[in-house]
Amino acid sequence: MYRPVVIAHRGASGYLPEHTLPAKALAHGMGADYLEQDVVATRDGALIVFHDLFLDNLTDVAARYPGRARPDGRHYCLDFNLTELRTLRVTERRAHGTESARFPGRFPPDTGSFRIHTLEEELDLIQGLNLSTGHAAGIYTEIKAPAWHEANGIDLGPKVLGVLGDFGYRTAADRAFVQCFDAVTLQKLRASGRTQVPLILLLDDPSATSREFLRQVAGFASGIGPALRLVLPSAEGEASTPLIELARESDLLVHPFTVRSDRLPPGFQTLNDLLAVLVGDLRVDGLFTDFPDQVLAWLQMHLPASSEARG
Repeated sequence: MYRPVVIAHRGASGYLPEHTLPAKALAHGMGADYLEQDVVATRDGALIVFHDLFLDNLTDVAARYPGRARPDGRHYCLDFNLTELRTLRVTERRAHGTESARFPGRFPPDTGSFRIHTLEEELDLIQGLNLSTGHAAGIYTEIKAPAWHEANGIDLGPKVLGVLGDFGYRTAADRAFVQCFDAVTLQKLRASGRTQVPLILLLDDPSATSREFLRQVAGFASGIGPALRLVLPSAEGEASTPLIELARESDLLVHPFTVRSDRLPPGFQTLNDLLAVLVGDLRVDGLFTDFPDQVLAWLQMHLPASSEARG
């Protein structure tokens, strides 16, 4: 029976600073089906779980390492080695260029003791929790800005696949997805034969939604991860959207991002209203959320006898 998979977006990031190990442990304890990892590289080639290419909105880097910014005023992960990055304190995300929280009402900025960690450390945590709790959470790993990394001397995609393979994530049966906004990167990874893990192309461009384009995507990916605005009906009473219909023509999974109860899309008053459309009407295959507990509770109430969606 139908039930979409619930993907913890940067962990339980509605409650704890994003991409910290406590946020991942909390999401696991809430019962999320998958935990997301954004991956970027350090100067010495380590892979860390961190969303931005630069450190400024999420750490105390400017105070700890004055004079290390690039000409654009930002401190980039790639300009620091892992030892240096481990000294930074991670905070709740600030609005860019300010000291204010991007999401007021979440964990207070500049409090707590949160640190940057590697992809290997996160996979160790997830697999340990899978064993100790009996809840088999999967992983959902994003290769961040591969072209930018390559221009700076790092071929990020194969490095990420190497780590995933070392931890046993190699096939479609291993409860893992790899996602990226770069179609060329995903095509190369699929053609290389290095992994059989399902690949997901992230979409944030309304122009990249044609029937022909999605047919091409189906040649190397198992699904798409569109921004919410690309899948939500534009007019009241619409049953679906062209993107979802075209994706299903090509047998592509649809995993939209990001469901937030504290920042709803225009036209929605409550999380219940949003989920009623995404799940009840559109029947998406999965969704990313900062609040996995709230989405799981809604699913339990409205789809109590259902099982997990295809994935």
